[in-house]
Amino acid sequence: MLTPSQTRERLDQLGLRPSKKLGQNFLIDPNIVRKSLDLAQVQAGDTVVEVGPGLGTLTAGLLQRGARVFAVELDRRLAAYQREIHGDIVPFHLTEADAMDAPLAGFDGEGPFKIVANLPYAISTPWMEKILSGPLPERMVLMLQKEAAERFTAEPGGKNLGAVSLFLAAAYRKRPGHAVARSCFYPAPDIDSVLLHLERLDSPIRFSAETRALMRKFFTQRRKQIGSLARQAKDPRLMAWLEALEADGLSANLRPEALPLSAWLRLEQTLGV
Repeated sequence: MLTPSQTRERLDQLGLRPSKKLGQNFLIDPNIVRKSLDLAQVQAGDTVVEVGPGLGTLTAGLLQRGARVFAVELDRRLAAYQREIHGDIVPFHLTEADAMDAPLAGFDGEGPFKIVANLPYAISTPWMEKILSGPLPERMVLMLQKEAAERFTAEPGGKNLGAVSLFLAAAYRKRPGHAVARSCFYPAPDIDSVLLHLERLDSPIRFSAETRALMRKFFTQRRKQIGSLARQAKDPRLMAWLEALEADGLSANLRPEALPLSAWLRLEQTLGV
């Protein structure tokens, strides 16, 4: 585990200045590394996908616990550094790419796996949507800005609820996580972070591409009532959905953020996809 001064020194050696654009805030608190590993319940033989390994502090912890690590790193200098320090370790696989293009870091999704990720704010939602449309990890421990974590786990009726909140709720339950102070990073970010801990449900549901696209569209017009949005789409299946909702006691005058998860699962059934 690198101290703050060692982190600065190592970055200087690599000719690197932390990039705001890439969301580069390097973890300098060993307790948070251990907490991430413990929350993810990393054991020998686990397959773990890591996003943004940076200087490799978390990577080293994963490898020390005997995990097989698939990591994706966009910064070519950090990728080269990762190959230098971990390249001869057989269970370590590095993909030099954007995490949006390689959300599972080259892992094929065959067999159980976990994700431990330090997600840049800019890609957190689209990256999560990609994860939820493919093979589902059994557990995720995500270092996120507090605002992003609140959006991911928002409940119906709240202003933070969005399509991604519902995609997650259909497949995962939120488990106790951990607050992370700004002082745990170099450089210190402008906002507090959290370790979000998500555990896959016994019977996870993955919305179809058509349903996801429609839900995203509805939430871009969240001020409109659900009845107006359905009629605007001119799809007879949506009218049948409205009738089913009203039979369940849900008014067509509700806005998208007021609908419970069950209403959106019924949409999936009604669309027949």
